[in-house]
Amino acid sequence: MFDKSFLEELRERRRQWDAEKDKFAQNARPRYMTVSGDDVDILYGPESVDQSGYLDKIGFPGQYPYTRGVHHSMYRGRMWTMRQFSGMGTARQTNERYHYLLKQGQTGLSVAFDLPTLMGYDSDHQRSMGEICKCGVAVDTLADMEIIFDGIDLSKISTSMTINAPASILLAMYVAVGEKQGIASHKLTGTLQNDILKEYIAQKEWVFPPEPSIRLITDLMDFCARHIPKWNTISISGYHIREAGATAAQELAFTLADGFQYVESAIAAGQDVDVFAPRLSFFFNAHQDFFEEIAKYRAARRIWARHMREKYGAKKEESWKLRFHTQTAGCSLTAQQPENNLMRTAYEALSGVLGGTQSLHTNSMDETLALPSDKAVLLALRTQQIIMHETGVANTIDPLAGSYYVEYLTDKLEAEAEAYFTEIERRGGVLKGIEEGFFQREIAKSAYRYQKEIEREERIIVGVNGYVMDEEITIPVLRIDETVARDQVASLQKIKQSRDNDKVKRTLEELAVCARGNGNTLQAILDCVRVYATEGEIVDTLRPIFGEYQEPPMF
Repeated sequence: MFDKSFLEELRERRRQWDAEKDKFAQNARPRYMTVSGDDVDILYGPESVDQSGYLDKIGFPGQYPYTRGVHHSMYRGRMWTMRQFSGMGTARQTNERYHYLLKQGQTGLSVAFDLPTLMGYDSDHQRSMGEICKCGVAVDTLADMEIIFDGIDLSKISTSMTINAPASILLAMYVAVGEKQGIASHKLTGTLQNDILKEYIAQKEWVFPPEPSIRLITDLMDFCARHIPKWNTISISGYHIREAGATAAQELAFTLADGFQYVESAIAAGQDVDVFAPRLSFFFNAHQDFFEEIAKYRAARRIWARHMREKYGAKKEESWKLRFHTQTAGCSLTAQQPENNLMRTAYEALSGVLGGTQSLHTNSMDETLALPSDKAVLLALRTQQIIMHETGVANTIDPLAGSYYVEYLTDKLEAEAEAYFTEIERRGGVLKGIEEGFFQREIAKSAYRYQKEIEREERIIVGVNGYVMDEEITIPVLRIDETVARDQVASLQKIKQSRDNDKVKRTLEELAVCARGNGNTLQAILDCVRVYATEGEIVDTLRPIFGEYQEPPMF
């Protein structure tokens, strides 16, 4: 964009400016750095970015490589989906929260499950005690799912479900609820997280070893391609990788590497890349470093498009487009001065919008303390609505494109991600890297570095190691009464007594035969949930066949 003589003159002028800048420096910090720990220059200009290949690297929205967005008109054509992550206590309480949020203008649902459900245990299992309904909604059988979506037309709402190891079971329950509402599966829209690789890397909620887990995922992808074509089969998640302490570059690289592994696994299972790839989606973290986060999203689209077209031979443009959901950073919330979390979340949400997200969740100010209260979740939703309607940031597409700093960061993050891809390949691929603890060690080192910066006060967290106040928390905190767990167990036992247990036994036996063979496991699981087999019974049927994952010791 600039000729060589101008750039040389610019560099000389910059050297002269650099020689003078220290005379004017006041109140300088010891170090200026991103959240990821990278040094930030005092000034960026045309000399900071690659001047070649504007159309190849930046281009136009809706056109390859999609740096500026996956849709031609972006938010002028359709606003992002406001999808508040929520699930609380019993199915009935969750249903009441959903109706409340929809009434307040939320445009998509997102289900948070309790820990036993995430781990494949029923509420009456001894390992579930103390965790039932605490961090989300308990779902044991189809009956719970029916209550969660009572009075909600599944043909008119998009639903996201944050579930991984037992993802096939919860999707089957959702399909069965649609059937009971008279809604054909091809009309259902939504997203399943279903990203088991990031569980081994970061979140640690697994059941089966990697290979059978991948089989469950590819079976699900095949089933959805034939029966639920509008469903996003995986939400490949960098969110939890970042929450575990990863840098922006690590979140970007490890998330996309997981995505490429799913692509390779589906191709190896005989699936057509242009059939399944358009239904892959992503889930990124919106952390505190405003510009670094925007650059991360832009780099992610460019990398995914290039690899899908050039490495995996995808022919359809829809296969090249990286679509993603964003959630503001839970790890950035503080228990100290919790009202400050409102501001943190607002800026993080703004970076997601400026980065071109398709869907957004804003954390509530009290989520570091408990499940969010009605008031807190409403303020979180209003944050999105103010960004959407009052700030003007959705009026034009990718308004920060051309910023020397943003383009520099986009190029830098892309290069760092590509370096990680090379290292992962050298180590034998994603599964081998998980087995050897490569990803886990990289994240641990970054988390340790970040914590030491806080302890040395090189990084100030307002209310934690700076601007500290002696205070008592005065905001109301939602508490789940212990009677809720007892009610959930009683409800489950009632279902077990009233269902046709001969049908349950038969469908579970058929699932076992399918799992030992090469049939589609999702179809067999759907047959089980239709007769009210529990999640735990289905998981226990698969455990002897697939085995249980044991993480190797790592140092």
